[in-house]
Formats: sequence, structure tokens, C-alpha cells
Amino acid sequence: MHRFFIEPHAVEGTKATITGEDVQHIAKVLRLRSGDEVTLCDGAKTEYTAVIEAVEKETVTLHIVGQSVSATEPQAEITLYQGLPKAGKLETIVQKCVELGIANVIPFDAERSVVKLSEKDFAKKQPRYQRVAYEAAKQSRRGIIPEVGGLVKLAKEDLSGYDLVLLAYEEERGITLKQALRNKQNAKRIALIVGPEGGFAPEEADMLTKNGALSVSLGPRILRTETAGMAMLAMTLYELEF
Repeated sequence: MHRFFIEPHAVEGTKATITGEDVQHIAKVLRLRSGDEVTLCDGAKTEYTAVIEAVEKETVTLHIVGQSVSATEPQAEITLYQGLPKAGKLETIVQKCVELGIANVIPFDAERSVVKLSEKDFAKKQPRYQRVAYEAAKQSRRGIIPEVGGLVKLAKEDLSGYDLVLLAYEEERGITLKQALRNKQNAKRIALIVGPEGGFAPEEADMLTKNGALSVSLGPRILRTETAGMAMLAMTLYELEF
């Protein structure tokens, strides 16, 4: 069944409307017509089964016949803090992490980041990354559209609101990600922190652990930055949900 995101206010009682570019996609590409059934998602974990009543130039009108809570969202809300990588890699990271179940991706500037951007310059690229998140959320049938945040500095981030903050650090030789997660099975808000291509400077890792992050190892092999976040997220979800 075809699936579309709508704003919560687009639903009024048993009626719903689709506007924007999805209208043309429905009419010209999918060629859906009155009587066809689709799934709507309000981006806040509520899904609707709806039947198309009319396809007009700028609006598709639908009748809602069923409602449910999205079954695709993880039990824990997980945010990935991603060290700013080289051009092109962030799109891949966003796409795959959204498919896996991330709630937010927040890029940050690190001492060893190869790419150096100002917050203003990154803001110009942000809409493209958010579009990648939107398309990935549609494809993977997510119940929300994960947010790609603006470029931040980790030293200024307040991490106290998370139940668990995990720092993937290549120099960690003690606790593993698995051990950390098995000690926090009931964590509901989790932050994962992955460095850029050059990894973390020792003083950065020290600053993060002093601010409440737990340094963990992802295993004996060194992963690329575009692999580490996906792997860390997949392992976290496996330990918490399966």
C-alpha cells in the first residue's frame, strides 16, 4: 500500500487532505484514483488507513477508515551525534541511520574533522540532508521523520537529558558497547557519539567522559566514520529490542 506523510492538522475527524508535491506524484506517477486505499502517517507515530475520495489539481481528499500507532518505531529514542565527515558521506549516514531507526542526527565540528564549515555554511546544506531523511523515512515506513540538526560544538551541548550517552572511542580497551547496553536495558533516551575521519583527540574524549559520556569499544576493527554510526545504532537496537 502506498504511504504518505501528512501534517497532524491535515486530519479532521474522518477526513484528511494531502497537499504539496505528493499530489502530483499521486496523480501523474502512481495514477491513484477515487476508491484507492493508502496509508497516511502524521509524523508523530500515528498511522491512518484512508480511501481516496477525490484527486484535484492541488489537493487529494481522503476518508479515514482506520487508525493505529506506528509499529515501526524503536522503543528507545536514539540520537546520533556525528563528527562532520567529508562531502557526500553525511547523506549516506543520514539515509541509512533513518532506515535503521534513528530519531535525530546532529552533526558536530571536531578538532580532527577534515571538513571545516561554519554553522552558517552548514545551514545552507541542511535542507538537503533533511530531504534525505524524509525520503528514507518514507521508504522504510517510519512513524516519524527524523530531524537532521544544525552543526554544533559538543563542548556546548547539554547531554544531561539522556539516560545513556555512549562515545565510540577507538582507544577504549575496557568496556564494550554490548556491556554498556546490557547494564542499561531500560534506557529510553540514548545518545551515540561518533567522531570524524580522524577520530577524537584525547582531550575531546576526556571532555565528553567528564560530561557524562561512557567511552565504549565497537570491537577490534577500526571502522570508517560512515560505518561506525550505522553499526553502533544497529548493535544498540539489537541489544535493546530483540
